Amino acid sequence: MKNEFQAFVVTLVALLCVGMSDADTLTGKVIGVKDGDTVIVLDSQKQSHDVRLAGIDAPEKAQAFGQRAKEHLSDTVFGKQVVIEGNKIDKYGRHVGKVLVNGTDANLEQVRAGFAWHYKEYEREQSSADRKLYSDAETSARAARLGLWRDNAPTPPWDWRHGSKTTDKQKVATQQSAECPCSGAELCTGARGGQFCIKPNGKRQYQ
Repeated sequence: MKNEFQAFVVTLVALLCVGMSDADTLTGKVIGVKDGDTVIVLDSQKQSHDVRLAGIDAPEKAQAFGQRAKEHLSDTVFGKQVVIEGNKIDKYGRHVGKVLVNGTDANLEQVRAGFAWHYKEYEREQSSADRKLYSDAETSARAARLGLWRDNAPTPPWDWRHGSKTTDKQKVATQQSAECPCSGAELCTGARGGQFCIKPNGKRQYQ
């Protein structure tokens, strides 16, 4: 009887461990990319999930380099099978986790390419190894002036979301249209600002 009880306990613990492992991961195919740090994943049950990439914060779509950040993430994950590590659900109902494509950390790749900040506010939710990887990746991207770091003073998205919304048109207001390669545009950022122009209707046109 004692041996049977011990076998039962071992089996129960094993099942609980499997359940915990499944709860901590989400697998599926990326069917949409909302912006530089949010994707839509379709699981095996044909249910879609909004997934926020953990540990990073990319420019909002209305910010400079927001579209470029989205495009880079799309090139990395769109149409591919991914594994999402992490079981956090944020206040918007999104899964928050590390997006792995064939073992490659897509979150980290966004930072390495200069299309996202290491999100220090939530770094305590990362492992110590990931905190160092992401922090070092941002430092390297800054030094190499990759992506958004071509701008001399990029506005962090968390500041932009909370009222520090200096528009692209305001930011480049001192630059003259003669320097802008876009036909009919009023203003542009110049070589270090991402190579885009502000059209008369206020929209950006990337080169």
